[in-house]
Amino acid sequence: MSSNTPRLTDPRRLAGLILGVVAVFAVVVAATLVAKSRTARVEVTGPATSSADLRIKEVELEEVAGGVRWRLKAEQALVFEQEGRTALKKIAVSVVQRDRSWTIVGEEGDLFRQTSNVEIRRNVVLTSSDGLQLETSVLRWQGAEGRLWTDAPVRLSRDGAVVNGTALDVRVGDERTTVAGRVRATFTRNPGR
Repeated sequence: MSSNTPRLTDPRRLAGLILGVVAVFAVVVAATLVAKSRTARVEVTGPATSSADLRIKEVELEEVAGGVRWRLKAEQALVFEQEGRTALKKIAVSVVQRDRSWTIVGEEGDLFRQTSNVEIRRNVVLTSSDGLQLETSVLRWQGAEGRLWTDAPVRLSRDGAVVNGTALDVRVGDERTTVAGRVRATFTRNPGR
């Protein structure tokens, strides 16, 4: 293993964790947001500041699919029909499975309807119920490739272990997680273990 691409100690668990959150988010949100936006209360908050086809304030979507319950909240959604893109502001996603849960927050993002690709930007934090926390400035999901990635600095932490790198690439199908670039890992002994 080269020093430029170390793997986390349990890449299958991390890949499964991130896959569960992002896959459910991308597929279900794409379909549900468009369907529910047609019947959502639209509130005009002043002069239009964008060329969006639809502007929705205080979006809240909830869905149960395949034993996974997820909830998306956003302060605002701007739907751009021709681009097939929905821009979201102040995003909070929670995903609950039978044995664990996750939350993802970010200040803004885009959902691409046709590909189900998702990009969340600015102060992105993914937190799991088992203590894993991922922090970055941008996180992208490519549904067709089963790839979660960022080319921005990333920080993973859990139980006294902290891994910092300049990029993250999770290939769900291969169950492979790579933290790349200049990587620094710190492990602090937990006194109770």
